[in-house]
Amino acid sequence: MALTSKANEMRQNGEDVIVLTVGEPDFDTPQYIKDAAKIALDQGKTKYTSVDGTPELKEAVISKFKKENNLDYSKDEIIISAGCKQSIFNLLQVLINDGDEVIIPQPYWVSYADMVIYSGGKPILLETNYDDNFEIDPNLLESLITNRTKLFMLNSPNNPSGKYFNSMLLEKIGKVLEEYKDIFISSDDIYEHIHWHNEKFHNLANVCPNLKERIIILNGVSKAYSMTGWRIGYAAGSKDIIKKMKTLQSQSTSCASSISQAAACAALSQDCKELPSMKEQYKIRHDFVVDQLNKIDGVVCKETDGTFYVFPSFHGYIKNSASIKDDKELALHLLNNAKVAVVPGSAFGSEGHIRISIAIDMPTLEKAMRRIIDSL
Repeated sequence: MALTSKANEMRQNGEDVIVLTVGEPDFDTPQYIKDAAKIALDQGKTKYTSVDGTPELKEAVISKFKKENNLDYSKDEIIISAGCKQSIFNLLQVLINDGDEVIIPQPYWVSYADMVIYSGGKPILLETNYDDNFEIDPNLLESLITNRTKLFMLNSPNNPSGKYFNSMLLEKIGKVLEEYKDIFISSDDIYEHIHWHNEKFHNLANVCPNLKERIIILNGVSKAYSMTGWRIGYAAGSKDIIKKMKTLQSQSTSCASSISQAAACAALSQDCKELPSMKEQYKIRHDFVVDQLNKIDGVVCKETDGTFYVFPSFHGYIKNSASIKDDKELALHLLNNAKVAVVPGSAFGSEGHIRISIAIDMPTLEKAMRRIIDSL
């Protein structure tokens, strides 16, 4: 956000800056979703809804879980919030007490660690290695567990790395967590549909159904349906946790937007014909950017499994550079000299990387890559 703000300030001053920092689809919200919102407006559905969401949207979420994930939930195991981010925040607030430890694999979405700290908890970072494509070591996971461990946070496909944790690995993780009955698991599935791994999407609840009562699934419509500004997320989990999240939400934001809920209901309950084409475009952009980055001396960019990011390693380049000593200086160099805004990997707990968003049209992406290559 800080780099986006600086880039936008440069734009306002007349500089031609390409912004590759924001995790936001460049596609418009599909028309059938916008039409559903218009109908809701015309029908006067502009009042407060239940704090935890309209019955219609909760039913659509339940049907989605059953159809796409083969998971069964009841209405009192579902809550609708103002974005997936609020669902994550609410979960941490009701689950984490002062001194509780939360294990987070690196790299991680920037808000995870700060949200844990705000809730009174302590982030315990699980190191991964780019040489192993950020694979989680189950033995390392177990070594980090203490009597204060309360939660294990998993995001797959992962922001910023694009890593998908396949069912074989999830099974190994599940076997570790089965032995620790007091540990909860959050499964952030927000990039579920932007996924091109050869395995059908699985989360931990699919692979280890015996852990389902301890798993809270977090998702939303922002990324897959290009609905970032509509602000609708949802969570599914045990009745007790969902009830506490509802209580917290009732004292903070109350319900999510009634019109946005109607739009999200259409998104989830109807066939989105645009989804495959959007994913295809992301993959085309991904392949192009990976190829271009690997042409730079000292840069390694592995193919990802999904999302609309690439997360190349600039370790070799930084090591050989006389003027750039870390990824933050690299990001500033690219902003000032290439007029391209990216995010340093250290923001995600992985120094020496940068995150590049590919949620931008191909001609602009080609222009951005030429500028990056020419400036290094």
